[in-house]
Amino acid sequence: MYTISELAKEFDLTTRTLRYYEELGMLRPNRTETGNRVYGKKEYAQLKIIMRGKKYGFSLEEIKDIVVLFEQDRTGVKQLERTIEKAGQKLSEINVRMKELDELKQEFEYMIHDFTETLYSLKVKS
Repeated sequence: MYTISELAKEFDLTTRTLRYYEELGMLRPNRTETGNRVYGKKEYAQLKIIMRGKKYGFSLEEIKDIVVLFEQDRTGVKQLERTIEKAGQKLSEINVRMKELDELKQEFEYMIHDFTETLYSLKVKS
C-alpha cells in the first residue's frame, strides 16, 4: 500500500498529478477512515499503464479508455485489444510523420546544396 506522497515519489510525479488522474477517473484509490488516499497494487499497475501511455504519445483520454477497460473485463482481453488498436493508429501516425520529415530533410539537403553552389559561384566571380 502506498500513500499519495509515496506513489508520487515512486513515479516522480506531483501529488496534484495523481489527484488529477483521480478526477479524470483513471485512478480510484481507497480511502482510510480519516479520508486519506491509499493506493494498492491495482492503482500502481494502472499508473504504470498511464505513464507508459504518456511516454508513447497517447492522449489522456486514450489512456483512460485503456485503463478503464480492465475494470469492465478482468481477463485483460478487451484492454489488450484496445491497446493494440490504439498502438496501430499511433504507428500509422508515426509513419506519416516520418515520411513528411524525410521529405522535409530532402528539401533542406537540396536547398543547402543549391545555396552552396550559388555561394561558390558568387565568390568565384568576386
